[in-house]
Amino acid sequence: MDTKAYVLDFINRTDCNLFLTGNAGTGKTTLLKHIIDHTHKNCIVAAPTGIAALNAGGVTLHSLLQLPPGTFIPYELPKGSSVDASILTPASYFRQSRLHASKRKLLQNMELLIIDEVSMLRADTLDLIDLVLRRVRSNPRPFGGVQMLFIGDLMQLPPVVKVHEWERMADVYPGVFFFHSMVIRQHPPLYLELEKIYRQTDARFMSLLNHLRHNRLPAEDLAYLTERVHPAFDSIRHEGFITLTTHNHKAEQINRRALAALPAESHTYKAAVKGDFPENLFPLDPVLELKVGARVMFVRNDTRHPRRYYNGKIAVVHALTASSVVVRLDSGECIDVETHEWTNVRYTVNSETNAPEQEVIGSFRLFPLRTAWAITVHKSQGLTFDRAAIDLEGVFVPGQVY
Repeated sequence: MDTKAYVLDFINRTDCNLFLTGNAGTGKTTLLKHIIDHTHKNCIVAAPTGIAALNAGGVTLHSLLQLPPGTFIPYELPKGSSVDASILTPASYFRQSRLHASKRKLLQNMELLIIDEVSMLRADTLDLIDLVLRRVRSNPRPFGGVQMLFIGDLMQLPPVVKVHEWERMADVYPGVFFFHSMVIRQHPPLYLELEKIYRQTDARFMSLLNHLRHNRLPAEDLAYLTERVHPAFDSIRHEGFITLTTHNHKAEQINRRALAALPAESHTYKAAVKGDFPENLFPLDPVLELKVGARVMFVRNDTRHPRRYYNGKIAVVHALTASSVVVRLDSGECIDVETHEWTNVRYTVNSETNAPEQEVIGSFRLFPLRTAWAITVHKSQGLTFDRAAIDLEGVFVPGQVY
């Protein structure tokens, strides 16, 4: 039995919670889509952030469960304790929570909750999710009896916790990650790690990545990296390279400078945004500025077979009109790029089957391209590049270098 069949069979035949992890490029996203398409359970997909939810084809945890902002403490504080309004306790949460009937019915009929990019999920948020599901479902079991599938790589991007939030959390939690939550410490999920890497085939490079992943750097790896240090390297002048950098302003500055240097006429393309699609969910800037000769990157996989491009594929703009974009791949092939539609969804309950259904409430349509002389490490997660120049000055969170 292959891995996809094994995990799907486990999900369908048990009610055990599962943490599915693995190195970058081991097929976690492919497995997620396979489970969504083939499980017989009432399944909902969610993620800690808007972009992660959009990429997973689901919703944010905060919108699904109507979680208020703030730091959650999973017990009541002594009377007379001085706390500000940003601190939530079980009692204060339920005083302000107003889950409407349709939302309660949705949560009561949910059998499987998949949380993607779980590395970004805070410990206190997961304890609040556990509290909400137990109460709404009138079930004292962990998560109210809902089977949980956590997917993500904990050695990549961590949760965002501000200093003042950690000062309060530190009294309760040994750390900020989801596995530091009280519910997980008391009821740990089964652990499954994917090991086969599909994104890379270079054994030397994969060995280096694994050593970096575990904070080990043997002398031969250091020599391998040192050989590739070129402080004066200009990726703009080298065809097919993209610079990975740490901050948005650095990437934007490189892209603006390179685009402005091209002598061709500038064309702009505005996204068609319909319905409910808030700006924080936009997968791209809503205005795309291009010139002939601009270096661009696809941000979606090709839906045709055989596939001509993939998410992260670099190309060069070959021709532009008011309504069309033609790019040239490194193979010399030219592609008339079609616009792509991203959808914002919400879950509702089917009145006949009581199963969760996705309802599209908004859309964002634009050419699936971004200028690609540079991109941040955060936005590059999950992409595949043939050639990259990596600027690691200013790294600010664990896992960013890896």
